[in-house]
Amino acid sequence: MSPAPAPEQASAEEEKFNPRDFPQKLRDAQHRAAELYAELHALQARLPWSREPHDGWPEVTDRGREQAGREASPGWDPADAEAYDKLWEELREATAAVQTHGWWKTCRDHGVQGADLVAVRQALKTANGAVPLARDDVGTAA
Repeated sequence: MSPAPAPEQASAEEEKFNPRDFPQKLRDAQHRAAELYAELHALQARLPWSREPHDGWPEVTDRGREQAGREASPGWDPADAEAYDKLWEELREATAAVQTHGWWKTCRDHGVQGADLVAVRQALKTANGAVPLARDDVGTAA
């Protein structure tokens, strides 16, 4: 049986682990999820507000409170509904790949947990290679 590492050695090993040094496959999965979210958002922006035809409702003002109305909606074209459903399913699969990636277990094994783990998960959303467009890219693209 080998002796346990001295406290100085254990803390030095812990310092070497960087939970924000995300593996490429995890960054790729997050990148894909961000792309799918953007595609879904763009599709939703051009679709009518109701998937099914709907008559809408008038704006109402009652005792000083206003409730916005909605114009009638023709509903979605079947091709748009199919595209929406496909994108939504792909987005669910992509986000599941990010959420269940083995990196999160590795982080927990190295003592990253609670609020710290949440912060690391949030950091992935802006990590290099994990987002379709970085801040520096915006200036370059403009």
